[in-house]
Amino acid sequence: MSDTHAPMNSSREIRAWSTSGYLIFIAFLALLILTAWRIVAFAGSQPDDSEVFGFVVSTGLMAIGLVILASGFYMIQPNQAAAITLFGAYRGTDRSEGLRWVWPWMGKTKISVRANNEISEKLKVNDLRGNPIEIATNVVWRVADTAQALYDVDDYKAFVQVQIEAAVRSIGSRYPYDDIEHQEVTLRGSHDEVNAELLAELNHRLRVAGIAVDDCGLTHLAYAPEIAGAMLRRQQAEAVISARKKLVEGAVTMVEMALTQLSEKDVVHLDDERRAAMVSNLMVVLCGERDTQPVVNAGSLY
Repeated sequence: MSDTHAPMNSSREIRAWSTSGYLIFIAFLALLILTAWRIVAFAGSQPDDSEVFGFVVSTGLMAIGLVILASGFYMIQPNQAAAITLFGAYRGTDRSEGLRWVWPWMGKTKISVRANNEISEKLKVNDLRGNPIEIATNVVWRVADTAQALYDVDDYKAFVQVQIEAAVRSIGSRYPYDDIEHQEVTLRGSHDEVNAELLAELNHRLRVAGIAVDDCGLTHLAYAPEIAGAMLRRQQAEAVISARKKLVEGAVTMVEMALTQLSEKDVVHLDDERRAAMVSNLMVVLCGERDTQPVVNAGSLY
């Protein structure tokens, strides 16, 4: 499927022509030895004018050859590449490790294709509900297309930093910080979903620079200091309400079960007034925060 969002002048990495520098180095040494031998041999002879002219021309050509051979060497380390240009025109990228050689009039720009670890600064963002939060992320990225990284953006490292900040702000504003009822995707409770969307967002933003993001994740997430205290009290209140709700639901179930079993096993028969009193007493016992003190009735039931 074609990429309709790619710029019209987008570069694409191709393989550059280059050859092993070791073979050229052997040729360089051979030519150097031949030149030195010719100079020594010529110095020990008595040449005439024509031989002097031939010596000067041949020696000059050998010297030019030595300069050409020596100027074409360059070294590529593991996980490194070299973009080759000819008079400003991109001619390809060499990713072969070791000593390499190209024609000396071709430019060579080295670029690392190793993985980089970028930790963003703490950014203040408004979440989906408008609450100010602090958020930061860790991003592992690498150069996937050397031509795009070098020639489609001015400074690909600065470009990565700016786009990471923009992506984090975008993701932070799409979701609420927290949801006590666990019915929404939140920044705090849905790490896998948020990180996956952040990864897709970063790859979408950075593909124009030939950058691939391998992994990312939030490293810091908190309410902004000016509302942290208020939000903590709100979270505590919501937690208490949720706990009370669960407690009441459980107590009602236990009371219903107790009344049903008492009736089914014909243990005791209660009228509506006594049934209501028993329900009230059981609810106090089950929902109370402190231990209850029982009152023993030594007389009749009524």
